Amino acid sequence: MSIAPPVAPASLVAERVRERLRAERADPSRDPELATRIAHTEVRRHNDFALARGLTPIDDESACVREVLATVAGYGPLQPYLDDPEVEELWINAPDRIFVARSGVSERVPLVLTDSVVRDLVERMLHSTGRRVDLSQPFVDASLPDGSRLHVVIPDITRRHWAVNVRKFLPAFGDLDRLVAAGSMPVAVGDLLRAAMRDGRSILVSGATHAGKTTLLGALIAACPPEHRIVTVEETFELAAIAPDLVSLQGRQPSLEGTGEVTLRRLVKEALRMRPDRIVVGEVRDAEALDLLLALNTGVPGAATVHANSAREALVKLAALPLLAGRNIDAGFVVPAVASSVHMVVHCERDRTGRRRIAEIVEPIGVDGGAVVARTVYRADDDA
Repeated sequence: MSIAPPVAPASLVAERVRERLRAERADPSRDPELATRIAHTEVRRHNDFALARGLTPIDDESACVREVLATVAGYGPLQPYLDDPEVEELWINAPDRIFVARSGVSERVPLVLTDSVVRDLVERMLHSTGRRVDLSQPFVDASLPDGSRLHVVIPDITRRHWAVNVRKFLPAFGDLDRLVAAGSMPVAVGDLLRAAMRDGRSILVSGATHAGKTTLLGALIAACPPEHRIVTVEETFELAAIAPDLVSLQGRQPSLEGTGEVTLRRLVKEALRMRPDRIVVGEVRDAEALDLLLALNTGVPGAATVHANSAREALVKLAALPLLAGRNIDAGFVVPAVASSVHMVVHCERDRTGRRRIAEIVEPIGVDGGAVVARTVYRADDDA
């Protein structure tokens, strides 16, 4: 007959803390101080019981409290990595293949979970978001309470295991001065971008995935004059935007019945009714590009990101995306609209060492041969 392995003291304490929180109908994420007090009490009670019965007590009470809180209120074994300020992203390919990225460089971590633990962690992450993942909806994008972005894909879209990505919000690069200090751009470029935001110029931020587009966009928002009212539009809250007068809008996925969807196109239109001094679209990748262009042509400055291999390719893409809105949209209108309403394209890149920087800046100056013509304002290679 096999003997069950002993249960770790932290697991016993965590279960008692859960029972007390349920009894008091308390949510540890909403009342962390209460959860901490209960955890301290239960750890001390465990030690008193252990000493009275001649059992092994918990030596490091503070460490046990942190572990219990991570299990009850946080995300269990993932919490230390999510708390690490140097970790910018965490992803799970399988329960025994977990990776993090620090300064743009990925590394595998010595952590082994189980499929059920991964599912429990995802359910805990989604609990406060109102979003779900199941066979009928095998993908989910959601924002965690700290602003991090969660993306999950489940079988049979994946081969066997749940694929989980958590992209963290890093406040260390929340403004242009910090990006300058980090070497992402020279001081003159920081001043140029700050002046552009102050003067109400529309800026498109381009680059590949993980090139730092969203971080730069958040820093640009922070550079806006304090009296400006800013409305941001995203599929999932990800922008770490800081401004005195700011409203953030997020799209909504359809229900099981296929109703209730709120698209980026709808949000851009709604944003125009909110007296914006600037409209910001987290990422332009579909027909919402048309609504953004129409908004910019009403005199409201904007900012957005787009995936592209260069600043000029970003202009080509922005001129092509509105054509997805319908057959009645003509390139003869779209291309001149892009040339006149986008004042600057800032292209970001990440090199092999993981370093992120602004690679180039261009300014549209007109249309020639049915394409937007732009001049180069800054190129990082010329600075080397």
